[in-house]
Amino acid sequence: MTSAFTTMSVHGARVHVLPTDRFKTYAVSVYIGYPLREDTVTKVALIPFVLRRGTETWPETKQFRAKLDDLYGAGFGFDIYKRSAAQIVNIRMDSIHDRYVKDDRSLLEETMRYVGEAITRPALADGAFRADYVEAEKDTLKKRIESLINNKIRYAAERCTEEMFRGDPYRLLSLGRKEEIDALDPSSLYRHYLHWLQEASIDIFVVGQLDPADVERLVAQHFAWDRQEAADYPAPQPFRRTGDVNRVEERMEVNQGKLNLGFRTSVTYSDDDYPAALVFNGVFGAFPHSKLFINVREKASLAYYASSRLDGFKGALTVQSGIAVSNYDKAVDIILRQLDAMRRGEISDLEWNQTKAMIVNQLRETQDSAFEMIAMEFNNVLSGRRRTVSQLIEEVSAVTREQVKKVAGQIELDTIYFLRDMSEGGGADEHDEG
Repeated sequence: MTSAFTTMSVHGARVHVLPTDRFKTYAVSVYIGYPLREDTVTKVALIPFVLRRGTETWPETKQFRAKLDDLYGAGFGFDIYKRSAAQIVNIRMDSIHDRYVKDDRSLLEETMRYVGEAITRPALADGAFRADYVEAEKDTLKKRIESLINNKIRYAAERCTEEMFRGDPYRLLSLGRKEEIDALDPSSLYRHYLHWLQEASIDIFVVGQLDPADVERLVAQHFAWDRQEAADYPAPQPFRRTGDVNRVEERMEVNQGKLNLGFRTSVTYSDDDYPAALVFNGVFGAFPHSKLFINVREKASLAYYASSRLDGFKGALTVQSGIAVSNYDKAVDIILRQLDAMRRGEISDLEWNQTKAMIVNQLRETQDSAFEMIAMEFNNVLSGRRRTVSQLIEEVSAVTREQVKKVAGQIELDTIYFLRDMSEGGGADEHDEG
């Protein structure tokens, strides 16, 4: 279960290739990482929306998308997210392997050409992005941001992050700021795109039945940029902030309160304690058998949902729950009591064994997807800590209760965010520090 990626540098990009006969497809995934910053976050977010509209060869969107049908229904898409101090655009494509179709073309070359041209040779007009594409995608980006408000669970999670990381660029939404979108124009956006391609850290991953030498040649041929060497990502730094717990209450027209808690963990993906933090999170709130789900939702009936999420690149842990507004105090208390139990090492054999089995199973399942294997390898690039899936499984299996107890003892409450209805009474005092 090893991920034997071969890594090389090609024209200023890191290229990672995994030859394997496990899949009947080629998987190409390009990660473009740029510093998460106030003045660029919205521009960077808009760029991939515009890039998906067309290229030099296929300038019309209908042509660009029809090419995917010509490649036997190949898949193409992108994501935008943040990790540690970086805003990352991930552009992906998967296509069927040559041997499974009757075609004189090299489908690997066609795939690399498509991805390379989509990123480096966009459709232009008068030396800038096409105005019609920019205007249309500005509306798309606005709607994507607006949709967060309609998804109250996601909105509360983002607001908790924003409050927890006040003064840190990590508070920024990876999709940027809605109020800045209208000011973006085709010329200035194109200029920033050129700078983005020059300055970003770029990692190209290719998985399939292939020869790394062919991938090296195809990247050199189809990714038309003139770059310096790709910069390494800064090592993850644990989130540290001192002071009283930050308590924030926000009121909206909601039927159910959203209670989110943010904790500092002092552990990141690159640390030796990371496997123990994974096990901690699994026992605490990541699974249906975890303490939060069983004790907060099932036994006490205080929450409609309750779970936790570990951010190994920011050294943070968050709890998400949906509660009746009148249960605010009780819910906060019982959530914190689960953490206290973890600090005392109160973990049943059932919780312990199920958690380890679930984590190991999740890790094994990553080997069933080329893109999951790529994501695991990209974690190594981001963190500067090389772990194969097999190594992480061994580390998780070897975690002791004392190690989990140690991690629990380092976890500190930072922020309590509560999204509630407009009625009076109950809940936290708005922006009360204490």
